[in-house]
Amino acid sequence: MASLLRRYGTLFGFAAILLFFTISLPDTFLTGRNWLNISQQVSMLVVVAAAMTIVMAMGDFDLSVGSMASLAGVVAAVLFVLDYSVWTAISLALLVGLAGGAINGVLVSLIGILPFIATLATLTVFSGAAFLVSGGKTIFGRDIPAGFSGFARGGIPLGTIGEQAVVLPNLTIVALVVLVLTWVLMEQTTFGRRLYAIGGNREAARLSGVRIRSIRLIAFALTGLGAAVAGLMYASRVASANPTQGSGLMLTAIAAVFLGMTMSEEGEPRVHATLVGVLILGALDNGLTQMSVDSYVRDILVGAIIIAAVASSSLWQRFR
Repeated sequence: MASLLRRYGTLFGFAAILLFFTISLPDTFLTGRNWLNISQQVSMLVVVAAAMTIVMAMGDFDLSVGSMASLAGVVAAVLFVLDYSVWTAISLALLVGLAGGAINGVLVSLIGILPFIATLATLTVFSGAAFLVSGGKTIFGRDIPAGFSGFARGGIPLGTIGEQAVVLPNLTIVALVVLVLTWVLMEQTTFGRRLYAIGGNREAARLSGVRIRSIRLIAFALTGLGAAVAGLMYASRVASANPTQGSGLMLTAIAAVFLGMTMSEEGEPRVHATLVGVLILGALDNGLTQMSVDSYVRDILVGAIIIAAVASSSLWQRFR
C-alpha cells in the first residue's frame, strides 16, 4: 500500500486538483475547450520541461533556459526587422539556442565548472545578449510577419461543439511532437540509456565505456535548442519579442520535472512523468485564474505543492 501511494501519490494529487476545480467550476473547467486552451497555455512549458528532463536525467541543471528562450525570440524578431525570411530567421534563432546550449556543455563537461555555476553565469550572459540584440525594447507590430504570428493562432480543426468550431492549436501540436521525440530519445535509444547511466552512477558509467563528456555536451546542446523552440513559440503566440519574456520558464520547468520525479521509484526524471507535472501546474494555474485568485497566491500554492511532493518523495526514500 505504501509503495502504491509512493508511486501514484502525485497522480492522486492531480486527480484531487481536477475534482476540486470540477466541483468549483462545473460549467467551464472540465470542458474540451478549456483543456485545449490549457494545452496551448502550457505548450512552451512542455517544450522547456522536456528539454530540462534531458539534463536532469544526468543529475545536472540548466538555469539558462529562460534567458535562452528570450534570446531566441528577440534574435528572430530582429531578423524579421532586417527583412530576413521567416524560415531563415527561425533557423538562425534555433542555431543560437543550439550554440548556447553547446557553450553550457563545454563549460560543464570539458572545463569542469559545476552546472549550477556555469548555467547561472550563462543565464546572465544570454539575458544581457537579449537586451543588447533588441536594444532593450519590445519588437512587435508590423515588424513581426503575419506568417509567424499567425502560426500560434492556427490549428487543426477537430469538429464542432454546438455552433463553435474546435481546433487543436498549432502550439499544442509542436509541444506534442517535441514531447514524443524527447521520449523516443530518452527511452528508446542508447543515448538515453547512457544519460540515465551517468545520472545513476557517473563513475560506473565511465568505467563501462560511456563517453561522459560527449554525452553531457550533447545533452546541454539539446536543452538549449529546446529553450529556443519555446522562445519562438512564445514570440509567435504574443506576436512580439522582448528580452524578458522567457524569464519565468526556468523555475516552472524545473518544478514540473521535480513533480514528475516523485512518480518514479528511483526518483529519475522521465518524460511522461514530466508531462504530468506540467499538467498539474497548468490545471492549477488555469483553475485558480478562473476563480480570480491573485497571482501571488497562485505562486504560494504552487510552491507549497512542489515542496509537499518532493518532501514526501524524499521521506519515502529515507525510511523505506
